[in-house]
Amino acid sequence: MFSKNLYFNIIIRVILIVMLAALLGYLIVIDHSLRLSIVFFLTIVFLTVNLISYLNSTNKKIRFFFDSVRNDDSNISFPVESGNASLNELSQSMNKVNLQIQQLKIENRQQEQYFRTLLEHLAAGIITYDNKGFILHANSSAKKLLSIDVLTHLQQIERKDQKLFHAIKSIKPSERRLIASITDQGEIQLSLKATSFKTNNNELVILSIQDIKNELDEKEIESWMKLIRVLMHEIMNSITPITSLSESLSNIYTVGGKPVSPEEVNAKTIATTLQGLNVIKEQGKGLMSFVESYRKLTRVPEPEKKLFKVADLMSRVQILYNSLEKSDKSNLSVSLETPDLEIFADQNLISQVLINLLKNALEANENNTDSKIRIVASEGSDNQPEICVIDNGPGISEENFDEIFVPFFTTRQNGSGIGLSISKQIMSVHGGNLKVRSIPNRETVFCLSF
Repeated sequence: MFSKNLYFNIIIRVILIVMLAALLGYLIVIDHSLRLSIVFFLTIVFLTVNLISYLNSTNKKIRFFFDSVRNDDSNISFPVESGNASLNELSQSMNKVNLQIQQLKIENRQQEQYFRTLLEHLAAGIITYDNKGFILHANSSAKKLLSIDVLTHLQQIERKDQKLFHAIKSIKPSERRLIASITDQGEIQLSLKATSFKTNNNELVILSIQDIKNELDEKEIESWMKLIRVLMHEIMNSITPITSLSESLSNIYTVGGKPVSPEEVNAKTIATTLQGLNVIKEQGKGLMSFVESYRKLTRVPEPEKKLFKVADLMSRVQILYNSLEKSDKSNLSVSLETPDLEIFADQNLISQVLINLLKNALEANENNTDSKIRIVASEGSDNQPEICVIDNGPGISEENFDEIFVPFFTTRQNGSGIGLSISKQIMSVHGGNLKVRSIPNRETVFCLSF
């Protein structure tokens, strides 16, 4: 509507100026009327000034409106009773747009306040910073964890803890790190995870910081309790027969609390004694073997890391697999989804882990007539190398699932129960992890994540 009135006002003025200009030309050339010519000329000048003024007033109001928008001033109001219908309609339109802008600003501020409040209520610390290290936002949990009241730049963290600062500076998007930090409250275990996004020409990083010391302590205590239960079970199984036999042998050679005389010792007594001593010896050997297994578990060698191709590792593992007992009972296939995949690790130790897993898969599938074992090497969801050993055996029962990595826990009669524990430790000293998932009677998957 406004545009129609604007066009109408401009066209009327232009037509009047054109008509008057034509009449002025007629009076000058033909009629030679000086007075009328002057009147018409002044009228044309007036109409021209009026047209320019009209256009300028409209443009000025529009320019003023856009200036206010650019300067984030949405509180300005334009008069709607100026005596000019076109300008009144323009003012009404701009006031409506202003009102909508005000409403959007209110909604944006409410949303911003909502998210800020949400961030402040998070137990995890959240820090947002740019590529120059300037911190745009840090919630109260982050300040509390770092023992810093005001966070404006990453250099402030460097002054508190250089190790933590370097970990933050070098962390990559989607990467997770664990680091110990010394604060005013003592040592804490921090879990760092970063993600990045771009805004205009600036790249921002969102860093989450979480104190997981309590969780680690709980897991550590839980692991020790499981280990102690297993140790007590194994030691008691070995010590009980030894104690019982020792007591029985002692009773043979004592009567009424006094040693028997040599004349009372016969061949049967000597044979019984030798038999008992042999049992004690075997139980002692078993206990010594158990202790030796524990020593192996607690002495995982420091890895000698080198960069090597996973394809070479797969070839080596296939050769070792073929040397295993009953390896011909299961079909082994190898899949390398990323041909040039490389790993920075100790190849000997990683081979040991894979052979342990392959042995377990073979033993789990000993009664499976259609046994299949696969090794799949690829880049995981976080673009890190991952090697999985998959078998189609009976799987892991729900009651045993939480126990399989506990040292000396085994479901096999002749198993030592330390293979998976050592494998997990080897992956741990590599900074990686050994994960498992299982679907009973379908498949079991052990994945080495680096």
